[in-house]
Amino acid sequence: MTLQRVLPFTKSLLEQVVSQGDQVIDATAGNGHDTLFLAHLTGADGKVFAFDIQKEAIEATRSRVKEFNHVELVHDSHAKISEYVDAPISAAVFNLGYLPKGDHSIITKAQSTLSAMNQCLDLMQPGGLLLVVIYSGHDGGSEERDAVIEFVRMLPQTDFDVLQYGFINQKHSPPFLVAVEKKRLKG
Repeated sequence: MTLQRVLPFTKSLLEQVVSQGDQVIDATAGNGHDTLFLAHLTGADGKVFAFDIQKEAIEATRSRVKEFNHVELVHDSHAKISEYVDAPISAAVFNLGYLPKGDHSIITKAQSTLSAMNQCLDLMQPGGLLLVVIYSGHDGGSEERDAVIEFVRMLPQTDFDVLQYGFINQKHSPPFLVAVEKKRLKG
């Protein structure tokens, strides 16, 4: 066995939970890589909502997913997810930090991220996954990281399983994954 890096591991989890026809969220569209991946997983009968506050990110994502009619690009904060999504989702993915090759002063922030995560958990169907890749090696990153960890630690274990996955012997604040699975109903 070879240990997977954080992003491939995140994708392998998405492959296990997202099916054709599902509705999913990319809460931080960025350059559109996760949006494209989700569009393939959900197929034309599904729906992908991709959020970003930066026009540059929405345009990069638009060009990456131009062949997919079931992707809705939302140029708005992920803190407003519930204004756009009302049906159950099977997965939501976040990549926290800043837009790669973009303005590094525009970063995700704890308040909007926690609001968005909470909304995703409310929309999550049983067995669904909330995946948050945390990049914390930039100004403001450690505060958001700590807030996310505190938030998921407080989730009731009767309703959610929470996993932290990452490499602990790497320098310069390597990214890590927090995965939250909504437990299936018993009975």
